[in-house]
Amino acid sequence: MTPAADQPEVWLRGKIDGVSNALMPVVHALLQARRELRPMQEHVSIEECRISPGGAATIGFHLAHIVGSLDRLFCYAHGTQLSAAQLAYLRDESRFGVERSPEALFEAAVGQIDACVEQLRTTAETSLLEARAVGRDRLPSTVMGLVFHAAEHTTMHVGQIRTTLKIIRGVASAAPVGNAR
Repeated sequence: MTPAADQPEVWLRGKIDGVSNALMPVVHALLQARRELRPMQEHVSIEECRISPGGAATIGFHLAHIVGSLDRLFCYAHGTQLSAAQLAYLRDESRFGVERSPEALFEAAVGQIDACVEQLRTTAETSLLEARAVGRDRLPSTVMGLVFHAAEHTTMHVGQIRTTLKIIRGVASAAPVGNAR
């Protein structure tokens, strides 16, 4: 199953209600990542989620990392530093990728994307250039820099999931990988 083959990619569907024009590319990228994850959700086995071909990160890790990285980057964009729970999640992402079921990992990733899209709906366009401090070293960024990086980082990990799945299954795979156009 490919993502809604009868629908164009998300960025070609026009404006998303409730999202400022300046944030539209970020929302489009996040919704495209969600669109590509959904078809894979029902077709990735526990074994596929946990295998590390050639030492590469597991699909489970990528899913757990999407959840954690989005949470952390949007926390910084909101102007707050990480909580103890967020730091604990960061420390345990690799373990979560192996211990949790594929269904739970995919649901968590899609749910985190949805939460970020909702946060973007309430993000004022006037705040996009506001300075934000990232991490213990309080490295400089802006609201726009953080949410843009969150979207590109997420799409990169979705691509890695798709590629890892293709490697695991081999080129002649009959099971869906969730190809984009």
